[in-house]
Amino acid sequence: MEIIKYIYYFTYLFSYLLTHSLTHLLTHSLTHSLTHSLTHLLANLLTYLLIHSLTFLLAYLFTCLFAYLLTYLLTYLLTYSLTYLLTYLLTYLLIYLLTCLLAYLLAYLLTYLLTYLLTYLLTYLLTYLLTYLLTYFHTLSLTLWSRILLEKLTDSQLVKKFPALHGTRRFITTFTKTQHLSLS
Repeated sequence: MEIIKYIYYFTYLFSYLLTHSLTHLLTHSLTHSLTHSLTHLLANLLTYLLIHSLTFLLAYLFTCLFAYLLTYLLTYLLTYSLTYLLTYLLTYLLIYLLTCLLAYLLAYLLTYLLTYLLTYLLTYLLTYLLTYLLTYFHTLSLTLWSRILLEKLTDSQLVKKFPALHGTRRFITTFTKTQHLSLS
C-alpha cells in the first residue's frame, strides 16, 4: 500500500506539476509571446505603414499638387498677366500718353509757337517792314510830292506876289519841313 501511496503521490505531484507548469508555462509563454509578437508586429506594421504610406501620399500629393499648381498658376498667371499687361496697360499707356502728349504738345506748340510767331515775327516784320517801307516810300513820296508841289507853287499866283522868297533855298527848306510834318 505504501507503494501505491507513493505512486499516488507521485502521480498527483507529477500531474500537479505538469498541469501547473504547463498551464503556467503555456499561459505565460503564450501571453508573453503573443503580447511581444503582437506589440512588435503592430508597432512595426503601423510604423512601416504610416511612414511609407504618409511618405508616399505626401510625396505624391505634393508632387501632383505642386506640379498642377505651378503649371496652372504659371500658365494662367503668365498668360493672364501678360495678356492683361500687354493689352490693357499698353493700350492705356499709349492712349493716355498719346492723348496727353498730343494734347499738351499741340496746345503748347499752338499757343507758344503761334503766340511767339505772331507776336515776335509779326511785330518784328511789321515794325521793320513798315518802318522801312514808310521811311523809304515816305522819303521817296515826299521828294516827289515836294517837287510836284514846288513846281505847282512856282507857277501859282501866290508865289508871284512874293518874288523875293521865290526860288530861295530858305523857302524850299521851310516848305519841305512843313510838308513833312503835315504828312507824318
